[in-house]
Amino acid sequence: MSASNSSAFLSVRGRKLEYRRIAGAADGPTLVFLHEGLGSIGQWRDFPARIANETGLPAIVYARYGYGQSDALQQPFGVDFMHREALECLPELLRALGIERPILIGHSDGASIALIYAGSGYPLRALVALAPHVFVEDISIRGIVAAKQAFESSDLPQKLARYHRDPMKTFYGWNDVWLAPAFRSWNIERFLPAIRCPLLAIQGYGDEYGTMAQLDAIARQAGGPVAVLKLEDCGHSPHKDQPEKVIRAVVDFVRRGCDK
Repeated sequence: MSASNSSAFLSVRGRKLEYRRIAGAADGPTLVFLHEGLGSIGQWRDFPARIANETGLPAIVYARYGYGQSDALQQPFGVDFMHREALECLPELLRALGIERPILIGHSDGASIALIYAGSGYPLRALVALAPHVFVEDISIRGIVAAKQAFESSDLPQKLARYHRDPMKTFYGWNDVWLAPAFRSWNIERFLPAIRCPLLAIQGYGDEYGTMAQLDAIARQAGGPVAVLKLEDCGHSPHKDQPEKVIRAVVDFVRRGCDK
């Protein structure tokens, strides 16, 4: 199995979204990858293709509105932007692609979107949450402030320009909402008890944006079976910091789920 090197586009809620397919077994569930708060298709690197190759499953990798080569952000995100993505955009995207009961694999904001989706009654085969947020911590805000300082004093804009149509709008669309005073009370724990599908949650002890209180809350409150992997020598991107351990854990988890 291999990923297509060219992007395709589809319209979701009147906006053009970029996506790529990775071929796999026609009769298996589809893996759907949801990127982080400054992510895109390319920033996943080879992680989606490796998971698809080792499981034999087809996959979709897409860029949300405001990211990658999808339509650029035209107005600021509201504090409910992850809720809107999970409850409005993602269901329409999956319908447009003919995907039912996917396996969602989300990172950071993408993991939070996946949790909201799963906790809202939509059918899922399984869910993998990499460095998820379920509430805002002081360390989260410090990390967002540090990211703003880096964006305004380093070559981060040039690096993001390799992946995003409008890196300024992408960065500030994400950064501004996370630093908005109203976002401090953002919390999605109420969705956790309704999550019934198998769930794998992974986080590094060195995560710059959250403590293990995030994973502990998920393990304590989710309504279905939860597996937790806490990684040493690992920051906010477990699939990049500890790729072999994460790939092995995700592949084993997905295979167990597909055997049922």
